[in-house]
Amino acid sequence: MTKDETGVWQVTLGPLEPGAYRYTFLIDGVSVVDPRNPITSESNGNVWSLVVVPGSEWMDIRNVPHGALSEVTYYSTVLSRFRRMHVYTPPEYEKGTGRYPVFYLLHGAGDSDDSWSSVGRAGVILDNLISAGKAKPMIVVMPAGHTRPFSFGAPPRSDSQPPPDEFEQEFMRDILPAIEKNYRVIANRNSRAIAGLSMGGAQTLNIFLSHPEMFAYVGVFSSGLFNAFPRTRPGEASPPDPNARTPWEEQNLARLQNPAGKKGLKLLWFGTGKDDFLLQVSRSTVNLLKKYDFNVVYEETDGAHTWLVWRDYLIQFAPKLFR
Repeated sequence: MTKDETGVWQVTLGPLEPGAYRYTFLIDGVSVVDPRNPITSESNGNVWSLVVVPGSEWMDIRNVPHGALSEVTYYSTVLSRFRRMHVYTPPEYEKGTGRYPVFYLLHGAGDSDDSWSSVGRAGVILDNLISAGKAKPMIVVMPAGHTRPFSFGAPPRSDSQPPPDEFEQEFMRDILPAIEKNYRVIANRNSRAIAGLSMGGAQTLNIFLSHPEMFAYVGVFSSGLFNAFPRTRPGEASPPDPNARTPWEEQNLARLQNPAGKKGLKLLWFGTGKDDFLLQVSRSTVNLLKKYDFNVVYEETDGAHTWLVWRDYLIQFAPKLFR
């Protein structure tokens, strides 16, 4: 930014693609939100100011029926404390008595349960898709994928079994039961979907492979099985030898060979940007799943590891659900 003759600091950016953008001001080394902008987006450890650039068919608020977005508090028996998730209910949900399919949508590393609905524009996207007849009316559940303050650490060795994931335990013991108890959902496999980006994509795969009978629709955005392959450098994986099993495969063979993972699975969809640092992880994961006869739909698109890509993936993925 530059300071003009009146003492006002300013900067001009763009042109920017339509969508939502996070920003903060860095003042003497301290990150500060914009005091003149009340719109914010939360992540795991901080708050961002948010600005929406209009011009998108699916991400702009339009004169269509709107659903409701709620902040829901629940008690986590796994973590022994109260937690929060965001829940989208479709237009007319409050006025009706019908039941709806449910889509569990997971965020990435460093973010929070607020992220998909703020910077991700999930509620606005679903309103527009449903109104246009592109997507079925559905409940969308956006939980908090971090169970503690987030930090990047050394990735687990591919020949070691990581400790049980607290979020995955909480998802099955607390989140899913709370939704099916308190919302009018259709509680069967054909009416459940799960997807996530980056860290949330890995959580999605682990939950699905551990409970394949639960979900008919699975989406993985810019992600894969992080611990399944020997690492060549951070964020990349070597293509697996088709004639040999990796240690991760040996440890998870029963899950990969479980026929319940394929029977009744209507969609297993992967999308990754060509400039994403997890591109090779995604490719290797897709090849591994195909090796075990999973019917994987894989798309490589333009873009990197950013919300510009993930919002577009939601726009592509949601219309494929519950058909």
